[in-house]
Amino acid sequence: MLFLRWFLSRTVRDALNLCRHVERLTHAQADLLTPRALTGLREATQRLRADLKAGSDRATLRQRMEEVEQAAQQWLLPYPHPRLRENFEVLLVALAVAMAIRTFFLQPFKIPTGSMQPTLFGVTSVNLKEHPEFQPPTGWQRVREWFAGVSYVKLIAKTDGPIQQVDPPLRLLFFNLKQTLWIGGVPHTLWFPPDCGQADIAVRGGLRPGQYFRKGDLVLHVRVQSGDHLFVDRMTYNFRTPRRGEIVVFETAGIAGLPQDQFYIKRLVALGGELVQLGPDRHVRINGRRLDHRTPGFELVYSFDPQQPPRDSQYSGHVNHPHLAPLFREHPEGIHVPPRHFMVMGDNTLNSLDSRTWGPFPARNVIGRYWFVYWPITERFGWAPR
Repeated sequence: MLFLRWFLSRTVRDALNLCRHVERLTHAQADLLTPRALTGLREATQRLRADLKAGSDRATLRQRMEEVEQAAQQWLLPYPHPRLRENFEVLLVALAVAMAIRTFFLQPFKIPTGSMQPTLFGVTSVNLKEHPEFQPPTGWQRVREWFAGVSYVKLIAKTDGPIQQVDPPLRLLFFNLKQTLWIGGVPHTLWFPPDCGQADIAVRGGLRPGQYFRKGDLVLHVRVQSGDHLFVDRMTYNFRTPRRGEIVVFETAGIAGLPQDQFYIKRLVALGGELVQLGPDRHVRINGRRLDHRTPGFELVYSFDPQQPPRDSQYSGHVNHPHLAPLFREHPEGIHVPPRHFMVMGDNTLNSLDSRTWGPFPARNVIGRYWFVYWPITERFGWAPR
């Protein structure tokens, strides 16, 4: 009995889908079909819908479905290249869905610099010529490194001679593809890893015109670590305002002293209407209240030993130094954040261009908050940043 009900309900679903499909095509070709064709198609679908409404048995529905199919074959105009058209429509729908998700829900983002280390990493590299004892891994260890976003770039001299010229990297959209060095009149090509950042490989390898190499010499050997790729949550801030301590992504448009077409990622420190001060103890004060490791979002930022000097890419609080925080040196009494504005700072306090330099920025610049690191697969992979 249950099987019979399921079989009948499946027939009803097929009949409804057939009606909708033929009606959609009839509507799309209404200006091309003859009145007789339009009448025949509409009468066939109307009879099928009437039987569906009356609860007719399976045999009657099957007969009506055959009549609709015959009418469609007789009257509807065939589309040229139907398979290509169908695949193209599927592609357009997929692109529309992807764009909708990117615009309203999740947007992919790549960490461009090291300003948020060690919470989130930008692209880093090591000149292995300075470490001649290092041997790149092989086998399973190399596979593990690949999933961790590690690439190696190596170049051997093809001939004797000096570096005569270092061409700028060849770019495609936002990506560096390759770079050419001329050694002894012979071109040497450096192919860039998929995610090597903006700086060219020759600079990272310490190469400069005039350096002399013999055939077979190691010209360049660089280990490149991919920056973190993450999804930005664009949905949450439609329902609530950003909170202090959250990691936010924002546009640089309108912020004086910054490129006007980029996105930055920093930790939100101050909200509109607050007085912000930066003390010599490397702690921010909001309206006179000192932030510390008990403040949500700053548990690790302020976990440093105050007896130790600040270190690059280590949690060291927020340094108040003339070169790093000129705005606070100009305003030792503190900075008032205007309404509907924010101030942000990077976790890597010695290597972060942030609101200590360019001050508050409009809240409308914020596009979302950090949500999930999806590449590479390291200890930072997942939802929760440290």
